[in-house]
Amino acid sequence: MNTTLKKVKYYKDGAFHSGDFSFDLSPTVSIVSNGGGIVSNFNNYFVFPAFCDVHVHLREPGFSYKETVETGTLAAARGGYTAVFSMPNMNPVPDSRENMEKQLKLIENGAVINVHPYASITVGEQGEVLSDFEGLSSLCYGFSDDGRGVQSEELMREAMTKAKALGKIIVAHCEENSLLRGGYIHDGEYARLHGHKGICSESEWRPIERDLKLAKETGCKYHVCHISCKESVELIRKAKAEGVDVTCETAPHYLVMNDMMLKEDGRFKMNPPIRSEEDRLALIEGLKDGTIDMIATDHAPHSAEEKSKGLEKSLMGVVGLETAFSVLYTKLVKTGIITLEKLVEVMSVNPRKRFGLGETNDICIFNLDEEYTVNPDEFLSLGRATPFKGEKLFGVCKLTVCDKKIVYTNI
Repeated sequence: MNTTLKKVKYYKDGAFHSGDFSFDLSPTVSIVSNGGGIVSNFNNYFVFPAFCDVHVHLREPGFSYKETVETGTLAAARGGYTAVFSMPNMNPVPDSRENMEKQLKLIENGAVINVHPYASITVGEQGEVLSDFEGLSSLCYGFSDDGRGVQSEELMREAMTKAKALGKIIVAHCEENSLLRGGYIHDGEYARLHGHKGICSESEWRPIERDLKLAKETGCKYHVCHISCKESVELIRKAKAEGVDVTCETAPHYLVMNDMMLKEDGRFKMNPPIRSEEDRLALIEGLKDGTIDMIATDHAPHSAEEKSKGLEKSLMGVVGLETAFSVLYTKLVKTGIITLEKLVEVMSVNPRKRFGLGETNDICIFNLDEEYTVNPDEFLSLGRATPFKGEKLFGVCKLTVCDKKIVYTNI
């Protein structure tokens, strides 16, 4: 069924156009307003190619009290996403075909959008023995031990060599355990003022430096998760100039917050931590010059109890699928730091291109003039921990269409 929206602004071929916009829906689906009438005029609304998040924790199987495939993908749809990549720190860890198939069954039965799983790099994400790369290759989009860094250079070289042979990407959580020293927030001014143990930036950039050399050596496709510091930006910028097949992501909170904005609350605790203003500005420059290819949320839900123990003892991780676009639009686009076209590029176009999904016919429609206050109690995600609680943001998703079906509506 062909549907036409009147007088909208829509993204096509890297730019926005004004006019009528047509798209297909399943014959059994129609766009209706709350009053039951057909909606034909979305005057001054914006139609985007639906977003893609390459770093999401759906927590199932194993931790369904934190999140399920259904609740996580409902939250994603509400945020304008129709594709997410699920990280492998689950129980069982998807380190074999048998374990991966358990996750795939849950995805088949519960997902309202497209979910693309990663397999783990090592068995149990223990960093000791490689997972069954050959057996898993046809079931996954790449390999990651997210949540843990691969400590052994030789094991990472072996993983990259196998991934290269199979045409798969290594998606790396870069963290050097020997440099953590019990830290849990950034080793910066806030930590010193408030007596907290800090995580140094070197614990992130040192393994990135190692892996970039290995990626150059092996020719492996390499993607760096959630970069947070200026040294990481510079290392990746230099590697790209040398022809290394590397991409990277950062997350909204690293782009719009610094460590002096922290509060004594678990909703400000994630890994890597929010770092200094100097780091934030370096990330902005990396985003603007293309060093940073995409923005992912690292959506990592935990229970209320797990996040109620302050900065020191709460578990690492915040949720972000339902606020990512509005945070970035409000704080980066409306302030003139980046263009709306750039935001669509890093939230939709680039991640789909890098991870082999290509262009999409899925769409999301936003009212950019509509303002709301972030209220975690209204989230569709089971996770409630967000550093943006109580903030007033612009940009509300009105409709998300995935595979010709409406998966979210707020009309």
